[in-house]
Amino acid sequence: MELRNLGKTGLRVSTLGFGCGNVGGLIIRGAPGERERAVARAMELGINYFDTAPSYGDGKSEENLGRVLKALKARVQVGTKFRLDPPDLRDIPGAVARSLDASLKRLGLERVDLFQLHNRIESARGSGALSLGDVLSEVVPAVQKLRQQGKVGFCGITALGETAVLHQAIDAGTIDTAQVCYNLLNPSAGAAVPAGFPAQDFGRLLERTRERRVGVIVIRVLAAGALSGVETRHPVAVPTVDPISTAPDYRTDVARAQGLGALVREGYVENLIEASIRLAVGSEAVSTVLVGYSSLEHLEAAAAAVERGPLPTAALQRLAALWSGLA
Repeated sequence: MELRNLGKTGLRVSTLGFGCGNVGGLIIRGAPGERERAVARAMELGINYFDTAPSYGDGKSEENLGRVLKALKARVQVGTKFRLDPPDLRDIPGAVARSLDASLKRLGLERVDLFQLHNRIESARGSGALSLGDVLSEVVPAVQKLRQQGKVGFCGITALGETAVLHQAIDAGTIDTAQVCYNLLNPSAGAAVPAGFPAQDFGRLLERTRERRVGVIVIRVLAAGALSGVETRHPVAVPTVDPISTAPDYRTDVARAQGLGALVREGYVENLIEASIRLAVGSEAVSTVLVGYSSLEHLEAAAAAVERGPLPTAALQRLAALWSGLA
C-alpha cells in the first residue's frame, strides 16, 4: 500500500484508510471476531490510518476500535472528532477538551494523531453549524492547546458547509487536514462540473488544499453505498442513509449512479465502486481515502481498487460526458 504525506504534518498515511463509521458499520455492529480479523487484515494490506468519532454508534466505534487495537497490539494512526452543540458554544475550549478526554477513555489511548471538528462551517452560526470566526478564533486555538499537552497530534476539519467559507478556512493556514467529499456523484472538489450539476459545487477545493499543503482525507467516496447501484443495504450497514452533498435522498443517489453505468458497460471499470475509489486516489491532493466497510470482502475489494491505480484518461473523458448528462 502506497504511503502519502498528510499535508504538512510530517505523517505518512496509507492511500486507503479504514473508516469506522456508522454507514459501513463493521466496527460498530460486526461480531467481535469479524472486527478483529478485518483490522488485522487491513494492517497486513498496509493500511495505517483509522478514522472514528464519538457520534459513530454513540461511542461504540471508539470503544470497539480501542479494544481491537489493544488486542492486536497495533501501532497505527488514529483520528477522531468532536461536535459542538449550542450549549457548548458558551465554553468552546472546555467542550473541546471534555470531548477529547471522553474519546481517549473510550479508545484506551493517551493521544490521538488527529482531532477533527465535525460541525459544518458557514458564514454564521446555524443549526449544527459553526461560523468561520468560531473555528479560527476558538476551535483551532483550543486544539492547539491540547497539542501542547501532548494529547493531540494535529487539527482537522470536516469540509462541509458553505463553499466560499470552506475555501477561506483552508486559506487561513492554521488547519492541518480536511475531510473532503469526493466521489462520482459529486466530483466538484476535484473537477469543474457543468452548470446545473445536481449537487453542491465545492469549487475544486482540492486545488486549494494542495496549495496550502493541507492533508486531505476523502469521505463518502462511495456515496454511502449508493454507487453500488442498488438500494438494498448490507445487514451490518446502517439501514437508512442521509446523503451528504449529493442528492436529497438515497434513492435518487442510486438512480444517478445507475445513470453512470456506461462506464462499466463500456469496459472502463468492473463497477462504479472501483471507479469512484480510483477517481479519488488519482488526485495528488488526496492523502488517504476512507471507505466504511461492512465486511472483510468490502475491505479486499477497496484495496484491490486502490492497487489498480488512478483512472486512465479515456475513463475520465467518458466520465466528463456522463456528468454533463446528469446536469
